[in-house]
Amino acid sequence: MIRIGILGDIGSGKSYVANSFGYPVFNADEEVTKLYKNNRKIYNKLKKALPKYIHSFPVNKIELTKAILAKKINLKKIVKIVHIEIRKKMNIFIKKNKNKKFVILDIPLLLENKIYKKNDILVFVWSKKQDIQKRLIKRPHYNNLLINRFRNLQLSLAVKRRKSHFILRNNFTKKTINQGINNILKIIIK
Repeated sequence: MIRIGILGDIGSGKSYVANSFGYPVFNADEEVTKLYKNNRKIYNKLKKALPKYIHSFPVNKIELTKAILAKKINLKKIVKIVHIEIRKKMNIFIKKNKNKKFVILDIPLLLENKIYKKNDILVFVWSKKQDIQKRLIKRPHYNNLLINRFRNLQLSLAVKRRKSHFILRNNFTKKTINQGINNILKIIIK
């Protein structure tokens, strides 16, 4: 099995690209949402770490946002709690898909949390800054300060790009993405 990690900026289209490969995708953001909705243990840990902000189960994203915006350290506390469970979920996903040719890892902190392995193929999704900004503004509950807090947790785009084996230009057209993916797969499969 070949593991392909998807890297890039917030709003660059990483999840769309990941799903366009046509192989099983581990989407960390979706898994985090499920944890907030269904995992009382995570709720209890978050409530203990952030008692001023976390009050209701399922975990309320507005409460989380308030905590993150109040202090930079709060985001690190949240990531530390959630990351352990996400790593477990990813390992289950990997075992379940061990006979697949490829698996795609759509994990925003793949490099930062040292989740990747030496043999993983890293694909950097590159998009123009203005295209990313247009997409982010359309998101419900868009908050530039919140996005910057998340970006500050991450390695710079230059570092991610340098560590990547491939750069896939995303101009947000299906044709461009599919051509880029096909070119990457041809090279990997050789």
